[in-house]
Amino acid sequence: MFNIAKGLRFSYNTFVNLAKKVVSLMIQKKKTLSLAESCTGGLLSHYLTNIPGSSKFFKIGIIAYANEAKQALLGVSSSTIKKYGAVSDQTIKQMAKGARRVLKTDFSIAISGIAGPTGSTPTKPVGLVFIAVCSKNKLRSFQFKFRGPRQSIKKQAAKKALDIFLDFLNESK
Repeated sequence: MFNIAKGLRFSYNTFVNLAKKVVSLMIQKKKTLSLAESCTGGLLSHYLTNIPGSSKFFKIGIIAYANEAKQALLGVSSSTIKKYGAVSDQTIKQMAKGARRVLKTDFSIAISGIAGPTGSTPTKPVGLVFIAVCSKNKLRSFQFKFRGPRQSIKKQAAKKALDIFLDFLNESK
């Protein structure tokens, strides 16, 4: 089941405010974060590192755009990619676990999707995005169908990842 989101416009302040909340909570909790981004191409890393103090918790952002990078850097199995594809629940979970494992961070966020305008298939349309968040004891993944042009899909995915991670952080003790 897709969670459909319209091609919304977000102001830069929207991202700044969300990123500030993440930075504040991560520093307060004294926890660390790693990212594995594919379709967002480092956009989430960009928003987080624009906030002073992010170096206290943000350890690494991996842009694993190619399948080979997902395998070599994050430990995603080639059989998972072959069977389910790079844009799948199975792959995003392995990306999140791998990102957390790379520098042994407390949390990780992973994003993979089809930003378009090409790359879609009948079962995987443009705008399909998977986001996963991971801690030592919890792994959650989400599937979305965003609308709009490429840049809008990337921004929607990055914003949604921040929203999800804030909820995840607030649940974590």
